[in-house]
Amino acid sequence: MTIIDGKKVASEIKNELKQKVAAAVSKGLRPPHLTAVLVGNDPASWAYVKSKESASHKIGFTSSLLHFDEHISEAELLSVVHELNRDTNVDAYIVQLPLPKHIDEQKVILAVNPLKDVDGFHPLNLGKMLAGLPAFLPATPYGILELIKRYQIPTQGKHVLIIGRSLIVGRPLSILLGQKRQGGNATVTVAHSKTQNLKQLSLQADIIITAMGKPLFLKSDMVKNGVVIIDAGINSIDAPQTQRGYRLVGDVDFENVRQKASYITPVPGGVGPMTIAMLLQNTWKAYTLQQGLSE
Repeated sequence: MTIIDGKKVASEIKNELKQKVAAAVSKGLRPPHLTAVLVGNDPASWAYVKSKESASHKIGFTSSLLHFDEHISEAELLSVVHELNRDTNVDAYIVQLPLPKHIDEQKVILAVNPLKDVDGFHPLNLGKMLAGLPAFLPATPYGILELIKRYQIPTQGKHVLIIGRSLIVGRPLSILLGQKRQGGNATVTVAHSKTQNLKQLSLQADIIITAMGKPLFLKSDMVKNGVVIIDAGINSIDAPQTQRGYRLVGDVDFENVRQKASYITPVPGGVGPMTIAMLLQNTWKAYTLQQGLSE
């Protein structure tokens, strides 16, 4: 059994990017710039945005954070987005989700310049991904593909079960893994809350990817020997014995499922670090496009 070390792979990617940035700056170019737009004070969103900012600085990017009160109007936020679209010193930006309920998230996503959309949520990027054209891929699916690639996990002809159909993880992954590409050519099944024969499907699967937000849901009696497990879930459960009073776990009962797995990602330390690394990779791509450089 091999534990897939997302921290290690993410560190490798960041070091590769750091060298590319240094080479560009040595030629007199400015470094890439990533902006994050944060509305409100959700602790998880704050932590995520600050980690992106820290990671950016460590590899030589410049970054900025635009923080707004949760009562900002939709029109005001759209004005901010349009300004970022026009700003030639901003190569890429993300609008941290979720947004307050009075703001139409789809309207904001549609307003983002697809060439700066490093979250990969704009319909133009999703459509290009569907067509197999170059596009900004959503960071978490992109990170999972990179883990599969770097650990040389075979996918061709394999049965992949994805549990979860969100636009952020499940649906993009189902498309990417089924395409004629490295890390693709799989037969993909997408399960969700209405799936009735989930255990039957999971026992057939060669690779299981979870992204459902149910702590420790996937048990050892639901998987076959030799299965590959990629856990994109992150949940907090009570742990009174710890200083924080809680601990983070995935959607998979890791300690028991690992006994049957050939490869498995831990939580934390698996998929999570890859999401930020691939956001930075997308930012580098946006920068090279706007600077007319080759990747």
